Amino acid sequence: MPFGRLASATTPTAHIGLGLAAVGRPGYINLHRDRDLHEDRSVDALRERTHELLDAAYAQGVRYFDAARSYGRSEEFLGAWLAARPEVRDVVIGSKWGYTYTADWNIDAEAHEVKDHSLATFERQRAETDALLGDRLDLYQIHSVTADSPALTDKELHARLAELAADGVSVGLSTSGPAQADAIRAALTVRVDGAPLFRTVQATFNALETSAGPALAEAHEAGLTVIVKEAMANGRLAGTDAPAIVQEIAAEAGLGSDAVALALVLHQPWAGVVLSGAATVTQLAGNLHAPLVGLDEERRSQLDALVEEPDAYWRHRAALPWS
Repeated sequence: MPFGRLASATTPTAHIGLGLAAVGRPGYINLHRDRDLHEDRSVDALRERTHELLDAAYAQGVRYFDAARSYGRSEEFLGAWLAARPEVRDVVIGSKWGYTYTADWNIDAEAHEVKDHSLATFERQRAETDALLGDRLDLYQIHSVTADSPALTDKELHARLAELAADGVSVGLSTSGPAQADAIRAALTVRVDGAPLFRTVQATFNALETSAGPALAEAHEAGLTVIVKEAMANGRLAGTDAPAIVQEIAAEAGLGSDAVALALVLHQPWAGVVLSGAATVTQLAGNLHAPLVGLDEERRSQLDALVEEPDAYWRHRAALPWS
């Protein structure tokens, strides 16, 4: 497992990863992108922004980087950064397949990505990823699996994924939607020749949406590495958009609301890697202060009161505009 490289890490930031969803394409659903990104969202501008973030993250101890076929040019940007820094060998590189980016670098596109978990899509996107990341890819995840996804039952796809794993690339999945727990538990039952297929699971978990927690604990017990995405709920738990109790804890710690949101996830015993989705170097620096936040039982109880019903949370997320 590539995440074994993090086991001996001496810095807490090694267990914070950098996700490239917000900078690999000009449009995304995070709040305040008009403030976070300059008006120039050209390919060159976002390539430069991505490389600045990767440099800053690596310098501060981050060792997991997360891309996807649907994150615009994220694999291209990441691959170019790695190629220019051949001495960087202690990182773990993950990407995802299953969504095709369709916005053509247009923020106002009618559809930004199209989901398809078929074997044909895997074969096409695996070749595309290989052309950009080559042998630097450590982890390939099925993107946004739900309990009814054919990716959980397609034996031919499973056999092909097992071949990929035999070639040295770990196989994982990410989940989304109000029934993440069902998808995670279904994934734990998938086996090829008697051996579990999936070695990692990436799921949404934050102060507002905790429903996947018990299933993630089960995945951790089963030996999977758990990667947490959207710990700041697409910006709802950051800055002045954060609930009052999050801002209060942040003020006491002399840090930002984003650090508190990430700290809550880092406190989960099953959390292996927690992703920052920073769009700026300043945001990244704030995120990386998360290990400094102490959350005692009283504070965690106060944060528990923020939890929303999963259906309501995911309806709210689906209504966020691409900007």
